[in-house]
Parts: sequence; structure tokens; C-alpha cells
Amino acid sequence: MRPKPRLRLRPRPPAPSGARRLARRHPGALLALFLCSTGGALAALALPAALGHTVDRLVDGGPVPWAGLLLCAVLTLAETGFDAGAAVLTTSTGARLTAHLRTRTTARVLAAEPRRALAVPTGDLTARLTARTADAATAPVTAAGAVAGVLLPLGAIVGLFVIDPWTAAAFLLGAPLLVALLHTFTRRTADAGADYQRAQSVIAHRLTEALDGADTIRAARTGAREYRRILEPLTTLAAHGRRTWAVYGRAAGQSALLLPLLMLLVLAVGGLRLHAGAIGVGDLVAASRYAALAVGIGSLTGALGALARSRAAARTLDPLLTLDPLPHEGLGPLPGGPGHLELRDVGVVQDGKQDGNQEGKQDGNQDGEPLLNGEPDRKPLLTGVHLTVPGGTSLAVVGRSGSGKSVFAAVVGRLLDPDTGTVLLDGVPLTAMDPALLRPEIAYAFARPALPGTTVEDTIAFGPWTAGPAAVREGARAARADGFVGLLPYGYATPLTDAPLSGGERQRLGLARAFAHPGRLLILDDALSGLDTVTEHHVRRALDERAGRCTRVIVAHRLSSAARADRVLWLEDGRVRATGPHEELWADPEYRAVFRTETGDAEETAEADKGPGAGADGALPRARTEVEAR
Repeated sequence: MRPKPRLRLRPRPPAPSGARRLARRHPGALLALFLCSTGGALAALALPAALGHTVDRLVDGGPVPWAGLLLCAVLTLAETGFDAGAAVLTTSTGARLTAHLRTRTTARVLAAEPRRALAVPTGDLTARLTARTADAATAPVTAAGAVAGVLLPLGAIVGLFVIDPWTAAAFLLGAPLLVALLHTFTRRTADAGADYQRAQSVIAHRLTEALDGADTIRAARTGAREYRRILEPLTTLAAHGRRTWAVYGRAAGQSALLLPLLMLLVLAVGGLRLHAGAIGVGDLVAASRYAALAVGIGSLTGALGALARSRAAARTLDPLLTLDPLPHEGLGPLPGGPGHLELRDVGVVQDGKQDGNQEGKQDGNQDGEPLLNGEPDRKPLLTGVHLTVPGGTSLAVVGRSGSGKSVFAAVVGRLLDPDTGTVLLDGVPLTAMDPALLRPEIAYAFARPALPGTTVEDTIAFGPWTAGPAAVREGARAARADGFVGLLPYGYATPLTDAPLSGGERQRLGLARAFAHPGRLLILDDALSGLDTVTEHHVRRALDERAGRCTRVIVAHRLSSAARADRVLWLEDGRVRATGPHEELWADPEYRAVFRTETGDAEETAEADKGPGAGADGALPRARTEVEAR
């Protein structure tokens, strides 16, 4: 007997994003950057001592100190070379760390339950996955490169003490003011950067909303109003931007006043010490160089500002990086079967702040139902759903807008985990299956499908596995997409950017993608709404051909889709109002009113009134397969 797998319902969240965690990704590159920065700093610190010694030799007379001059030249070349290497490593390592952080954050979002992952609005999520990851990934690089910024002033102060303690003491008189300046700059930069990032997220979210609803805005002629709404936060963004630059400007102005005064004070004390004979000319030259390096502590403002922005960005990524993946027991492949589907007391409650970016809305279901996020009042979306659908049959899900149709479609395909109850596929709870093994068994098609990929063939082949050319063309034929694809400039090789597609053609590509990745469960969430009657008839015939091999769940708004299904599930306010063959439900006038309300198609409804079960194409429903609903 196979041992029972260990239950993994609450995976341990990963450690928050941070410089140390990122540093472990490319330790070699960061070590090389550290060595280059350190080498450049050491060369810069050695150069004043060598230069001072050489000057003393020249002042004292005698032969030209070629060895000293050569050493100064070597140290200068070494400093330049190390600085060049550090610049190259900073750019390349930062790019690799950014790519890793973006990949890791995106993977966590995609692996989590959509209701949790999309709690962040799409625009804000996009900003976090792009700009925020770039800012957060700079922390290890900045920290490794900042070694030179710290080593140079500290080493210069030590050099001043070695040359003459009085010159070092003169510099240290103004050091507390410089430290206070850096502390204030760092704190104010962090606050301004965080506020700036929040304003950016608001603009990104509003812009994404407007792009998703571009057709509605165009039809309502509210473009000017949307333009103002999107750009309204620019005032706040500009204020935070000016505040950021004001912090930089104030720090630069204060350092521009303080640092020359420190230099002047060091040189004045050094000149007095030279006049008193305590130090030589070479020592004064070296002291002036060390003083220049010591006041270079002001260059740390750039590094401190970058670290402050990185910390602020990392805080916005932490909620994404700590998302738990979909829990599962790690069971192996599902036992063989045609997709026997069972729901036991399934309930879904809407909680969290609704952001208008639910999966159903994103993929264009016409319900307009809040699918993934909700409102604080925890409104029930599904309640006590008991249902058994034998494998290989078709189930039409009908109901008015807001009745829970798209939520039901999301639950049976595990785009959404129910808050109560269990969903089983061929006797195995969906929550027990490894998502990587479950996803190939379920195919989805939506009203407004996303079309990833470069070419038309790429977008049809996209899925849990890359469909081959034969499967792509067979899926296109089943979805009646091969006709318009053949008219494109390069057929299936036509870039999507060169393929102007109507809403119905996009739907057919989404259907073709689902047909090209056959599993034991096919879910159509209003994926036929944009098709004409003839095309819909041919697609439904393709669906019928999968009877016995694949269970089909069809969120139906059209009467013809419900009439052709083996069984109909009628939802109302998230509850099962009735279930049964379409011709039996048709006797209920409230059931007939659902289609009058949903479609608004008086001609289709009138045609259906001529006889129960008559589809829009005049075809009577096929013989029913028993679908048991409790």
C-alpha cells in the first residue's frame, strides 16, 4: 500500500526579500564587485602617500625618483581599472538580480490562489513587478559598491592621523555635522521615495482600468473625463518628485558649503604645521589629497539614497513574495477517467477589497461578477452547491448576472478554492492534486481571452504544454478559426501585432487553444458570446464530438447553448435554483425569463417559445445523459 502523502496545506512562507537573500544568487559577481571597489579604494588611498613621498624626494634634490613616479602611475592606472571593472559589474549584476527577482516574484504570484494573488490591483501589481523589482534588486549591488564610499573617507582620516594628528583633528571638528547631514538625507529620501512609489501605483492602476475598458470609454465618449482621472494623481506625484529633488538639493547645498570649509580648515592647519616644520611639503601634498578623499564622504548620499529606495521597494514586494502557493497533498496523476465532476456543499464568500480586476472580468465574462476579490461585508457568492456531473457529459450553467456562474466555473477548474466544501474530479479532491499535474487535465476558454505568444500559432499552442502544429491546426478547425487565419498575411506564422482581430475572432483563438490542449474537463466561461449563429453551431458540434471523453461545463447566456447541453444548472443568488434537462426547466416561466433578461434577444426567445428545447439553429437537443444533482 502506498504511504499516505504528507499534507501540505500551509507551506512555510519564504524569507522576505532583502539584500542578503538576493546576494546569494550571484555571490561570485558580488564578490568580484566588492574586490574591484576595495581595490580601487586601496589604490586611491595609497596614491597620496606615494605622491607625497615622491614630492619630498624631488624637493630634497638628487636624482629623479623614477621608482616613485612609476608607482604613482601604476596606482593611478590600477584605480582607473578597478573603477571601470566595478562599473561593468554593477550594471551586469544589477540586471541579473533584477531578472531573478522579477521571475521569482511573478512565479509566487502565479503559484498562489488568484483570489489572494490579485488582491493587489493590476496596475499596482505591474508597477511592483517592473519598477519595484528593479529598485529592490539594486540593494546588494549598491551595498557591495558602497565599500569604496566608506573605505575612502575612513582610510583618508587614518592617513591624516598618520601624517599629522592636528590636521586629522581639524577635519574631525566638522565630521559630526557631516554625519548628521547624511542621516537626515537618508531618512527623508526613504520617506519621499515611498510616497512617490505609491503615487506611481495609483496612476498605473487607473491607466490599466482605462485600457481594459477602452471600448466602453469610447462608446460613452468619456475619454476626456478618463484622461483627467488618470492624470489627476500627477499633481501628487509631482509634489513627491519635487520633494525628493528638494531633499537632494538641500543635501547637495549643505555639503557644498560644509565640505569646502572642511578642506580649507585642513589645509590651513596643514600650512601652519608646515611653517612650524612639523611636516614636510610632501606631507602637505598627501594631507591635501587625503582631505579631498575624506570630504568625499558626501558621495555616500547617492548610495544611501539608492539603498533607501531599495528598502522601500522591497517592502512593497514582501506581500507578493510571502504568498502561499496553492495547497495540495502532492498526489500523483489523476486516475484514468472521462472527468467525473462532483461538488459537495461548495460555498464561496467574497472578502477583501474589490479592485475591479477579477479573473472573470479580465477574461471578459458578461456576468460582471466579482470573481477573485470581494467587499468587506463577505457577501456569499456560492452557497451549499451539491452537484454530480458524470464524466463525458455537458453541463450548461445559467442564471442572471451576479448569480455566481463565473464563480462556479472558477471553482470547478480550481482557479478559485471554495471557502467551504469540496470539489472532486474523478474521485480526487482538486485540493489534493499537485497543480502542475492538475492543470493539463483542465482546459479553459473565456469571452475575452488573453493572447500570449508572438504569432497566431504561438498563442494557440500556448498552454500547460506546447501543442504541436497538427494539434494547433486541429484546434483551429474545431473552433472555426482556420478560415480567417488562412486569410492573414502569413497564416499561422502571422505576428499578432499584424493580425487585426475582432472580438469573435479572439474568442475563436481562445477556443482553439482550449481544443488544442484536450483534457478531461473543458470549461467555457461565456466563450461563445461573440460568435455568430452559424459559427456557434459548428463549435457546439465540435463540443458534442467530445462526448464520452471530456466533461464540458458551459457558462451559457444564449438559449441555444442551454438547449443543447445534457443538463442545465440554474443558479440564482449563488444557490442552485434547479437542475435538469432544458426542456423540463423550460416549463418554468422564471427560467424562461432568465434568457429574456440575459440575452435581450426577442427573436431567439420567441423562436424558443415555439417548442421546449428548440435551439437557435432549430435543432432539437440530443439524447440526454443522466446528470445527477442532489
